[in-house]
Amino acid sequence: MMDDHEFLKVLHLHQGIIHKVCRLYRDGKEDQEDLFQEITYQLWKAWLTFRGEAKITTWMYRIALNTAIASFRKKKPVIEYTSILPDVTQEDQNEEQIERQEKLLRVLKQLDDSEKAIVTLYFEELSYKQIAEVIGITENNVGVRLNRIKNKIQKLLIR
Repeated sequence: MMDDHEFLKVLHLHQGIIHKVCRLYRDGKEDQEDLFQEITYQLWKAWLTFRGEAKITTWMYRIALNTAIASFRKKKPVIEYTSILPDVTQEDQNEEQIERQEKLLRVLKQLDDSEKAIVTLYFEELSYKQIAEVIGITENNVGVRLNRIKNKIQKLLIR
């Protein structure tokens, strides 16, 4: 059994997972902060039940995505599009890179919840097996769905 101190260490080490999910599922900074708190609370509630059968990051993604999707259904936030991706500073990127990232973010926000979840995990370079564990589908289904999502993203980017 792990204690609260251990939980805080794990949370601090892997908080980037929560931030990524929050940015993908919420547009406004306040909504992202609210979702971050809700995910943290859900992780803390589930902490004592973590058995170590999956990687800690897989477990965190599963709870974060489920919380984001469940809370999204409860309350539809007002959509406010940001001018750049929140974790990227303009000094680090040129104008063309910023425009491409803005366009990609707009396209990703058009995906449905399950597609967003799969793409998020794919961008995190999780294996198909790991994605399947988090989402609760087969590895083969991950590949099929990723191909469909990639085609959908390409079509949306062309518009």
